[in-house]
Amino acid sequence: MIFASKRTHTAFPLKPVAAGCALLFAAAIPAHAQTAPAASGEEAKVMSVTVSGIRRGIEDAISVKKDASSIVEAISAEDIGKLPDVSIAESISRLPGLAAQRVAGRAQVISIRGLSPDFATTLLNGREQVSTGDNRSVEFDQYPSELMGGVTIYKTPDAGLVGQGLSGTIDMQTVRPLNFSGRTVALNARGEKNSLGKIANAKDTGTRFSASYIDQFANRTIGIALGYARLETPILSNETGLYEPWKRDDRAGLPSGTFASDGIKAVARSGRNERDGLMGVLQYRPNKQWTSIVDVYASRFKAEETANQIEINLGGWNGGYEPTVNYNPVTTANGTITGGTINNVYPLVRGMYSKRKDDIRAAGWSNEVKLDGWSLFADLNYSKATRDELSLENNLQLSNAADGPALDSVKLAYGNGGFSQMTPGLNYNNPNALYVRNTIYGSGYGKTPSVEDELKGFKLTANIHSWGALEKAFSSFDIGANYSDRTKNKHQPEGNINLKGSPTLISSDLFYQSADLGFAGAGSIPTWNVPAVVAKYMTFAPSDTAGYLIAKTWEVSEKVTTGFAKANIEAELGDVSLRGNVGVQVQRTDQSSASRWYDNTTGAVKPVNDGKKYTDVLPSMNLAFGLDDQQTVRVALAKQLARPRVDQLRSALDFGIDTTKREPGGSGGNARLDPWRAKAFDISYEMYFDKKAYFAVAGFFKKLDTYIFTQTKSYDFAAYVPPGSVGNGAGFPLHTTIGNYTAPYNGNGGNLKGLELSGSLPLNMLSKSLDGFGVSASTTYTDSKITIEDPSGSIGQHIPLPGLSKRVTNLTAYYEKNGFETRISQRRRSDFVGEIGNFANDRALRYVVGENVIDFQVGYTFNTGSLKGLGLLLQVNNLRNAAYETYNGDRNQQLEYQKYGRTVLAGVNYKF
Repeated sequence: MIFASKRTHTAFPLKPVAAGCALLFAAAIPAHAQTAPAASGEEAKVMSVTVSGIRRGIEDAISVKKDASSIVEAISAEDIGKLPDVSIAESISRLPGLAAQRVAGRAQVISIRGLSPDFATTLLNGREQVSTGDNRSVEFDQYPSELMGGVTIYKTPDAGLVGQGLSGTIDMQTVRPLNFSGRTVALNARGEKNSLGKIANAKDTGTRFSASYIDQFANRTIGIALGYARLETPILSNETGLYEPWKRDDRAGLPSGTFASDGIKAVARSGRNERDGLMGVLQYRPNKQWTSIVDVYASRFKAEETANQIEINLGGWNGGYEPTVNYNPVTTANGTITGGTINNVYPLVRGMYSKRKDDIRAAGWSNEVKLDGWSLFADLNYSKATRDELSLENNLQLSNAADGPALDSVKLAYGNGGFSQMTPGLNYNNPNALYVRNTIYGSGYGKTPSVEDELKGFKLTANIHSWGALEKAFSSFDIGANYSDRTKNKHQPEGNINLKGSPTLISSDLFYQSADLGFAGAGSIPTWNVPAVVAKYMTFAPSDTAGYLIAKTWEVSEKVTTGFAKANIEAELGDVSLRGNVGVQVQRTDQSSASRWYDNTTGAVKPVNDGKKYTDVLPSMNLAFGLDDQQTVRVALAKQLARPRVDQLRSALDFGIDTTKREPGGSGGNARLDPWRAKAFDISYEMYFDKKAYFAVAGFFKKLDTYIFTQTKSYDFAAYVPPGSVGNGAGFPLHTTIGNYTAPYNGNGGNLKGLELSGSLPLNMLSKSLDGFGVSASTTYTDSKITIEDPSGSIGQHIPLPGLSKRVTNLTAYYEKNGFETRISQRRRSDFVGEIGNFANDRALRYVVGENVIDFQVGYTFNTGSLKGLGLLLQVNNLRNAAYETYNGDRNQQLEYQKYGRTVLAGVNYKF
């Protein structure tokens, strides 16, 4: 398989990282043993040392991992408001077994242990969250890292974890004000600059600001936490792209049987992101028996960008002008075109504009009452997300007042690990020769999609202390129930953008500065205000009533009732301590969809409703065996599930009749899907050095009983064919009601297995001369023989699991002492299949080249004097300007190559 053979060249080797971790901890063990029998007075002195900064965050995270009954990973803010990353996703992606997928240069979605982001669920303070996309995956750049106190990733579930995912569960936590010793105010401000420089009307600078206030009142019975974070950051990138799929067909001048693409483009993207986040916590604890907490969270994310591009059709279409398109000369390698010259093409200069606004609102009210021998916890929560988008397309071509064409010859050199090159013979940077007109791709097209996601939930849990003889094995028992009601709607009006009159030039007041496409050999092109051009010269009336748009509007509802019982284990087995839990969770799911279909025989729009109910019993067990010298062995078994993507559950469909075969057919969603189901086994060995350091090796195995992927199957369309239209005679349009329906279906699963090695070590455990230095590292190897099919896609057959990188490594080295701190972090993953949004707002599968992203940070905090609490910070994100590259299944068949620049941030932190 081409993908498997090629990806090994970019994968990060497992052995060096694994060997390095092992050697470091092998050296640390005897050093730690020598310091262990210290005198009690010395021990007390050591324990009184206040740890802050980087080491504090690491030690807090180690404590969470050590004390957990499940296999978990954690990150903790070094201090409130001081998680160092732009979004929480970048912090999460450095944990063992986790990998981020970049979207427009930002870490946006997370894969856990080689499975697609769809297999994980995300909680905020233990509550399942809505999403602004048309699926379940939370887009983490909606959550400012400055407002988070920490994150826990549950790699193994327990029966009491509601909303658990199949690959893992990500629980983001805001602070609890009564956990702080006193009033805390933290202010952060940073400015940033991107190395790509200004593009069109977009600046290359941005700002970040956050403020947090935590206080306690009424003799520490009331606590308040308020946080606000604002981000303004430029959208800048240089990109080349090729049409998918690469295919073999007959083209003038191209050797028969050669793989080629139908088009190529060079893009300078310009725009701006803005995000405002607000967090509030009110905690009331009048006594030791009752605690009441109200959480609120709100964020608004706005993005506006334009893809300023030159685009060339390579498939032989130049608008029908003479002479026709041909290749001469041409170069090939291994049956794929690698370069040459294509003649008589008619390039376009395009402005592809998009604007979106996302809003998230979440609120929860929890109450815990502790009585003699038992406690009761109740939680009421609500969250809602909305997204509104606008996409506009402007097309210009070289022409004259008589609307004459300007055909060109373009030299091509296709990229592999670099930008593809396209060098035209004509000048495309003259705004007095580029006309708004009905080009070879029309005059333009636009869309106004919107999504609304609403979730309501209630949870009630009782914890009962163990009694009598049961106390020897169990510390307590949990029993509870959870109910959630979720509804997601999507609408997608679309339409042509039509020229009002004759072809015209754009007035000079609507142009921005030219964009340099020299990285692709394409010279420079004008850029302009796309919405203003549409408003001045064109008409745009989007609609969702056209036949081909009917199925793009849908609603999906889910009502999930969960009951659970869990026994919490705490026992002694000789010299071995045992803790953990064993339990069962029962889920009853009622899923339904209300959508529409278009009857092209009558022109009517008709409703289509469908759905399914099912019940799953999910037993789980987590055991942690405590051995001498702070060693722990963990074993976990569980049945797990992940509900289908929301858009897959739509009942909407496109229906038609093949008049040649006299058969019906269609494509769409499947509201009767079963969830992904799996059986999981995990084992982990962990060694701790108090909470200063740890070393862990973990193995995991999942047997996916089913997998959901798009297939084409026979389907009875009796409910959709017109009455009296089926018969054997020539007068009947159909001879059967059975036809092909392409949709998501439950298919065969398979096995997934992997090995993780991780550790964190302050190097003063090796030598006092290394005091202040430290390292955290992890490496994960994941393997699966599961393959999927994607009939509507273009990257071939037997596709590996989306999101699965065989190798994922993370490495952080730091130095921190006397207020000075610096760190360098690397996250690296091998090739994987990613799910990328395309122009049709559909998710398309593409092979993604493995990434190697390095970030650097240096700072100083004043710990004494009049400047106490003030910190200075310098960061460089994406230090190497790592590229994002996708391909068609063969690395010689590139699809995209993008660079987003390195970002330098400088700022101050102040805490008092």
